[in-house]
Amino acid sequence: MTEVKANDNCLVADIEGYGAVFHKPDLNGDIIVPGAFRHDGPVRMLYQHAAETPIGRWTSLKVDEFGLFVRGQIILSSPRAREVHALLMGGALDGLSIGYQTIRAAKIKAGRRILSASLWEISVVTFPMAPHARITKVSPPRPERQNPEPSPGQFATALRQAASALSV
Repeated sequence: MTEVKANDNCLVADIEGYGAVFHKPDLNGDIIVPGAFRHDGPVRMLYQHAAETPIGRWTSLKVDEFGLFVRGQIILSSPRAREVHALLMGGALDGLSIGYQTIRAAKIKAGRRILSASLWEISVVTFPMAPHARITKVSPPRPERQNPEPSPGQFATALRQAASALSV
């Protein structure tokens, strides 16, 4: 089995916003109700719904009264992710859009009321189907690990210093 470790040199950018909004029709007339989403595995962060273009990872998905609030990290190791981040920082992109499979829906006059859906991915997009699904915050790049683990030498030095302080 291959061990995967975090890259100390990797830069990430934090983003957050609403991947979906409740009680408001999207451009197809579909309305998502609170409690509709379930996910059986990781929800992917893509660019423009392209499965071949992951740009990061979602770290938190929370439902509130407005919709599905998400937080994530764009992984700036890929050229596409750096491009997306630059466009977000410049205000050229700010949309989010969900990819899902409808499990249960009710027909309504203008579209559907989505009662249950399996959430697969949330994409950064140019034109979201739900006009209120927007990114609300984008951070500048930062190291992926804010507090990296000390090297064995740093750890040994810290232990010696602690032992010395206790022996006084």
